[in-house]
This record gives sequence, C-alpha cells and structure tokens, in this order.
Amino acid sequence: MRRSLRYLLPLAIFLGMAAFLYKGLSMNPREIPSPLIGKSVPDFELPRLQVPGAKVSNRDLLGKVSLLNVWATWCVSCRAEHRVLVQLARAKVVDIYGLNWRDDWAGAEEWLARLGDPYVATAVDQEGRTAIDLGVYGAPETFVVDKQGIIRYKHAGPLSADLLESKILPMVEELKAEG
Repeated sequence: MRRSLRYLLPLAIFLGMAAFLYKGLSMNPREIPSPLIGKSVPDFELPRLQVPGAKVSNRDLLGKVSLLNVWATWCVSCRAEHRVLVQLARAKVVDIYGLNWRDDWAGAEEWLARLGDPYVATAVDQEGRTAIDLGVYGAPETFVVDKQGIIRYKHAGPLSADLLESKILPMVEELKAEG
C-alpha cells in the first residue's frame, strides 16, 4: 500500500500541474482578467494634456458610455492602434478618453498633433499611479466604462477594427441602451 502511494502521489501532482499548464496555454493573452470588471473606475484627477491648468478625472466618465485608452508615444503597439482610434472618434459612436502613461508631455502633444487626436480629453499620468490603480500591465490597454463609471471590459493590446466591430461596439450599444 505504501509502495503504491509512493508512486501515485507524484503521478497525481504531475497530472495536476499538466492540467494547469493545459488550461493556461488555451487562454487568450489579450483577455487578461481584471479584478476591476464590475467596479468603479478608481478615483483620479490628473493634468489635462493640451489644456494648461485643466484637469481630467474619473468624474468626467460619468453619465455616458466611454472608452478609456492607456497609451504612450514610446509604445509601438499604440501607434499601430492609433489609426483605429482616430476612425472611431470620427464616427462619433463613443467618447474616447486618453490616459497618457509615463510619457514626455511635449512629445505626447506633438504626437497627437501629427497623427490626429481621437480623445475627448487626455489625462497625463507621468508618475504611473493611475495606471497602477487600473491594473495596467502595459500599453495600450482599453477599458469600456458604463454611464455609472463602472468598468465593463478591459482589452490589453492594440485595438483592431475587427475587435471593435465584433466585441466593443456591440457592448457600447448595449450599455447605451441600459437605463
């Protein structure tokens, strides 16, 4: 009995580890679960890019469905998604707020002037504290926020037209229709 237990215990441990590995390999790395889904956007009040003396806060997201997009000029993937954000802003389907993360202020202003500014307002998070509160792993990341300021969805990585059409815009329309 002890002899068989000596062989079965390592086998059970191995099978358990194999099951966790298999589950991890089948997950989509772009869909990082966020503990903030279903919770309010964390409180923040940050300087507004391009408007000296003005502030952007979590209160600006209240009363309408919006996207909060974390970006930076040093982020190659942010440049890749920027065209998609500009097109979405032109369609006027949803307000997009930017969170410029640990970036050069003047460089961020120049980047938006050159590539187009899809944001209703951009908050400057030079210290990175707001991004930490949001659970940001890296730029870009985009959050769908409902009318009450509740985070409903988080996407890590660049947005694509396909993702907007298949997932984000239907969610935005559904949230707009809610009371």
